[in-house]
Amino acid sequence: MRERLEREYFERLYSESSDPWGFETSEYEHEKYARTLAALGERRFGTALEFGASIGVFTALLAPRCDHLLAVDASERAVRANRERLRKLGVENVTVERRTLPEEMPGGEFDLIVASEVLYYFPEKVMLGALRRLEESLLPEGLLLLVHWRLPTRTYPLQGDEVHRLVLHNTRLAPVETDVRPEYRLDLLRAENNRDDFEVEV
Repeated sequence: MRERLEREYFERLYSESSDPWGFETSEYEHEKYARTLAALGERRFGTALEFGASIGVFTALLAPRCDHLLAVDASERAVRANRERLRKLGVENVTVERRTLPEEMPGGEFDLIVASEVLYYFPEKVMLGALRRLEESLLPEGLLLLVHWRLPTRTYPLQGDEVHRLVLHNTRLAPVETDVRPEYRLDLLRAENNRDDFEVEV
């Protein structure tokens, strides 16, 4: 079993490139961001948490949908870049913090939690522990939005489809929407809803 990818792994990536995954320029990322926002519908969120916010490209897109957004990342370099991006854009309703989750899960409860391209960095046991912490941090009718790359990787402890299968088999939340594309999978889950009226592809 592959080991968990620790903070040092991400700091090294950001020291080698300011945008290791091409968030600013990738057509894949831009299409995925648009689909992710569309999955949220027209709802506005009082409090939101973005888990694995990186350099803030999606943070800036999500912020207008929230009264307050807490964006966290394990990398201090990414956090600084995120803060600078938001400062230049004049975004004032976002707090950006360096945190390693699930150990440094922030207090409080959220109407929305976004975990995009992040849960496959953990081995199964740690990932399921993180899932439980995320579930416990949702307000009633709060949403958990998961999006992950589906193609095989040699570095990550889990694969994207594996993450979503484990989540759907272990979550206390109700599935609302699922979207399986060739490159990524999106699942939207909701706290305190009836699980029996939705058939989900696992």
